[in-house]
Amino acid sequence: MPPADIVGGMRQEDIWDAYAAQHYDTPGTGMFAPDVLGPTVDRLAELAGGGRALEFAIGTGRVGVPLAGRGVPVTGIELSRPMIDQLRTKADESAIPVVNGDMATATAPGTYTLVYLVFNTISNLLTQAEQVECFRNAARHLEPGGRFVIELGVPELRILPPGQQGFVFASEPGYLGIDTYDVVRQHLVSHHFRFDDSRQATLFRTPQRYIWPAELDLMGQLAGFELESRHADWSGAEFTAESRSHVSVYRLPA
Repeated sequence: MPPADIVGGMRQEDIWDAYAAQHYDTPGTGMFAPDVLGPTVDRLAELAGGGRALEFAIGTGRVGVPLAGRGVPVTGIELSRPMIDQLRTKADESAIPVVNGDMATATAPGTYTLVYLVFNTISNLLTQAEQVECFRNAARHLEPGGRFVIELGVPELRILPPGQQGFVFASEPGYLGIDTYDVVRQHLVSHHFRFDDSRQATLFRTPQRYIWPAELDLMGQLAGFELESRHADWSGAEFTAESRSHVSVYRLPA
């Protein structure tokens, strides 16, 4: 059996290289669309409550840059140096300081009213122990009464065909997305195929350790948090049994 921090033969630090960083941004579309970013930034600015915010896995600054533009002081932690380099094309160190390190262990200076993780990023930590440490690291950075916010998908095992290890989660012109599962180890790999009319295609794979909402809540309890709210999206839609993702807000005692 491969080491616990390897899924599908891949380590996170090897995935987010210069090529991935240069092709990550899709201005105005996908995760960068105004109807996606707008509610995200609005909610995070509200939760920061006039204080400082720390983004774990800040990446190229998809959320951190517009949040800082709203007047919220933002600091980041990011494992990938190429992703930080891409962020630096948008904001310098004085505008958004970034610590190069693992979000489960790295320390940023000062304290914060808000720590946040967006778009499934906690699942990039490939062991349960690392995910628990991520909660504890968030708690170490927060002021009393501070909040830790996580955006995360709900594992879609209900639609996994019996006896099969994967399914197509997206199919559109020029793109095919397939998730493959290891349900024993609670791992999945998302395979992103992009192609045109030629015979060639590009493949980008992202390994993850998926987390059930109840398991996430227990991680929060171990780090001293209590669940304050859970919604299906950043706009506050009700979280139900049919929700495919959630935005969960955890709070430390005041």
